Amino acid sequence: MSNLLFHKFDNEGKWEQEEKSESDFPDFSSTASNIISNHHYINGTQQQQDDDDVVSENDTINQYNEQEMMKLLEDDQPIEDHVHSDGNDDDEDGEVYEHACAYCGIHNPHSVIKCNTCNKWFCNAKTNSNSSHIITHLIMSRHNQVSLHEESDLGDTTLECYNCGNKNVFILGFVSAKQESVVVILCRLPCANTKDVNWDTNQWQSLIEDRQFLSWLAPPPSEDDLINAKMITAPQISKLEAQWRLNRSATINDIENNETTEQEVLPILLRYIDAYQYQQSFGPLVKLEADYDKNLKESQALEHIQVKWALGLNDRHLASFTLSTFETSDLKVAVGDEIILRYNGSHREPWEGHGYILRLPNAYQEEFTLELNPSKTSPPTDLTTDFTAEFVWKGTSYDRMQQAMKDFATDEESVSSYIYHKLLGHEVDPIEFDIKLPKKFSHPKLTELNVSQTNAVRTVLQRPLSLIQGPPGTGKTVTSATIIYHLSRLNKEKILVCAPSNVAVDHLAAKLDLLGLNVVRLTAKSREDVESSVSHLALHNMVNKNAKGELKKLLKLKNTVGELSTADTHNYLRLLRSSEMKVLNKCEVVCCTCVGAADRRLSQFKFRTVLIDESTQASEPEVLIPIVKGAKQVILVGDHQQLGPVILDKKAADAGLKQSLFERLVFLGHVPIRLEVQYRMHPCLSEFPSNMFYEGSLQNGVTSDDRLIEDNTFPWPVIDTPMMFWANYGREELSGSGNSYLNRVEAMNVEKIITKLFKDGIKPEQIGVITPYEGQRAYLVQFMSMNSTLLDKRDQYLDVEITSVDAFQGREKDFIILSCVRANDSQNIGFLSDPRRLNVALTRSKYGLIILGNPRALCRNRLWNHLLIHFREKGCLVDGPLDNLQLSMVQLNNHQHIHHQPQQQQYTNGSKNSKNYKSKPKFGADSTVYSSTEFDTASVLSYDHTSSRVLKDDNLWPSLSSNNNNNNNFNSNSHLTSNFYNKLNKLDKNFESGGGRYNNSENHNIEDDIKSITSFAANLNL
Repeated sequence: MSNLLFHKFDNEGKWEQEEKSESDFPDFSSTASNIISNHHYINGTQQQQDDDDVVSENDTINQYNEQEMMKLLEDDQPIEDHVHSDGNDDDEDGEVYEHACAYCGIHNPHSVIKCNTCNKWFCNAKTNSNSSHIITHLIMSRHNQVSLHEESDLGDTTLECYNCGNKNVFILGFVSAKQESVVVILCRLPCANTKDVNWDTNQWQSLIEDRQFLSWLAPPPSEDDLINAKMITAPQISKLEAQWRLNRSATINDIENNETTEQEVLPILLRYIDAYQYQQSFGPLVKLEADYDKNLKESQALEHIQVKWALGLNDRHLASFTLSTFETSDLKVAVGDEIILRYNGSHREPWEGHGYILRLPNAYQEEFTLELNPSKTSPPTDLTTDFTAEFVWKGTSYDRMQQAMKDFATDEESVSSYIYHKLLGHEVDPIEFDIKLPKKFSHPKLTELNVSQTNAVRTVLQRPLSLIQGPPGTGKTVTSATIIYHLSRLNKEKILVCAPSNVAVDHLAAKLDLLGLNVVRLTAKSREDVESSVSHLALHNMVNKNAKGELKKLLKLKNTVGELSTADTHNYLRLLRSSEMKVLNKCEVVCCTCVGAADRRLSQFKFRTVLIDESTQASEPEVLIPIVKGAKQVILVGDHQQLGPVILDKKAADAGLKQSLFERLVFLGHVPIRLEVQYRMHPCLSEFPSNMFYEGSLQNGVTSDDRLIEDNTFPWPVIDTPMMFWANYGREELSGSGNSYLNRVEAMNVEKIITKLFKDGIKPEQIGVITPYEGQRAYLVQFMSMNSTLLDKRDQYLDVEITSVDAFQGREKDFIILSCVRANDSQNIGFLSDPRRLNVALTRSKYGLIILGNPRALCRNRLWNHLLIHFREKGCLVDGPLDNLQLSMVQLNNHQHIHHQPQQQQYTNGSKNSKNYKSKPKFGADSTVYSSTEFDTASVLSYDHTSSRVLKDDNLWPSLSSNNNNNNNFNSNSHLTSNFYNKLNKLDKNFESGGGRYNNSENHNIEDDIKSITSFAANLNL
């Protein structure tokens, strides 16, 4: 820790350091750190702001990787070295400055800061970027400790917390001491959150503002410094940071000398000539994603971790540890991932153990739990420190995607001819199965189906390919379960039911089990010990339960010892496979993840019918895995208006891997069957999502009385309208990682809201706190553990679930509190502008919704501006203290507000009024901020109509509007459908004129065209 430093100003306003004895000043603490002076100078200094034309950063829920960081650095010109006689790297005598910025060469001692981790210097200049060079480096390298130059105003000072010595600059700030001219550096939590008589912690301010260190720490370089600096581009910075991981002494010259031409990543197509072209399009993208995932996981070696030991119910050792970078990392860690835990300390001989992740950090705890495999060497449970954890990357899921595409191209029995051509985008005559439909579609053990659900079931039973769009709360799980039940009874064949996540698979398996179907839940070997709500349906548990004779003995021996002899292993595998096949042969439905469908235990089975739930959350190659198991009938269930698949590699995502198969089929004109009655939200909560995302088609299956809580004293602005937007004006700050954001004012007010709800008798499990930013989630967890107004309910505050918006998709709570976080001078709102993320956030609550955000920043976005106008029209846009809320007078943007036709009132008798709804505003139009579109989502394809890869033979792609007079439902001459096919013709022409990609030459927006088509056809029985 650094010595205690005091600074003051001379008469000219310059810093000077005084050498004084400790007795000359009051003792603030027993530990030493930095105390920096002159409060008036600090507050009076103008901070450099971004230009208004800076594009907002493309945030991720976890962190910026190198590709995303490049988006923050705007200039993309080639490097230019401006060498002057007083250049930054060399002066007239060729002197090299050790403290020169490793990016641009600026060497002004006042403007540079040293990264203590790598001992490199960086300036505090923003040159054509949103971040200063030192901040850019800290984020990309994941470093966080810095010191100032000895010739700077503050001297050779390591920045650290005065109280606890924490040196993470991303959580450091300053407060004014009671002495007029002294300020103290404290960490955000816990020190700045602790009351102290010596300083006013309420005035705590971060040392980093607007992604730049405050100017009294390191003034931005002068104009002369900037003129003499090297110009460096974002790609060069990215490459230099990557090179430093291999060679710490690398320079920009090494990057230029070793510069290699990157292979062009071609975007996916809408249609494909054959499955080989399909494979050639998707194969490289899957490879890119696999390589990125591998490099990321293998770079995450965790050293010097502390381990807590426990014993599981199966007598296996459990090791729990905290991954300090979890909040910052975009690492994909899943239950079942393999980890190697090592001990190399001095207290005993080295030890190594293998195991699998059993539990991940969640809203209630921040630890990973690892279950160790049985071993002859016992783990050192008496030790807790000096352990190392290493992730073991396995490319199983990516290998299975590649194999599925290969099977699609080479195996004629992988799918039916109809499915084959439909997936490739070819024009195929519509067909229907000749089956005897059931007299009653609803199942007695499930809720009665409404009209739209019944229509979905009836239609799906007769078609080889169906898309079901299930908006929030519309009962798509009930609909899916009913479809599977009837298909099982009609076809008397095994059905494969999949989803991208294990949670979704378990949920659907439980519903099918309730209907009396013989269901088997197939889980990965690495997940067999994970707790599940459907453990009784798991294949391995059925085998263990029915095991007899030699298999039973071998199972017991394996679980006890952990290893079997070669002969015993051979017998064990033979008996195990035989037992598994018996169980699978008897079952009616197999439930597994999409990747799990390629499990070797299913290799001998062909599945005529495949249903994939949450299909819009999976990439297209992932969904293809279960489809190529012999599918003749495919049902895709999902909602492309909610969040799509998570793709780590930005190039692969932008090329189209982030688009689901469901969406591509919608682009090709396949109209999804929409479920139209929602049973989750209070009617006032469903109005905006219905109008904005579902063309006003959602009806309410619940009434206001159904969502009424008696004796409710919560200060809703309108008593019978349980929603409000509470304007908060706290500033955003970088999180402890530097890669995400948090907002302390919003966090404080979240606690106040929870306190009010507790006073009304609301229980912790009824409340959900969601936020788009991982930094805010992590801060809220810490804040709630330290702050609770109701001391007698302190434990209940910790029981409130706090999680990200993305993690809450598909779930619900009685009350949802949404913290928006973003609030900055440039009014960038990052990925808050994603309409699908907003849709998810607004549709999680049943009884009440409270949004905390800065309307001045949010109203710059068209969609958020409409939301704010909606809340204002309802009298629910408020500000002020929670006990005295007033209607907010904040000025919103003057976007042309389109008044919507009131959405359909209460759902009655399973039918809806025949009113025609007015068209809803399009949010794909030009943004009011700085992006060309508000739809930066997976539903938008990056098609370049100038690409040289054009398909020369237009005859390969028959017009989508070709008449089919044999089926009135598909007759484009029909009065009802002629407009629909005109829209399809228009889309098809845009595609054809773009040479096989969507042509935007006429300023048409592809997502608007698709929304228009889907909107128009939503109520047609196509």
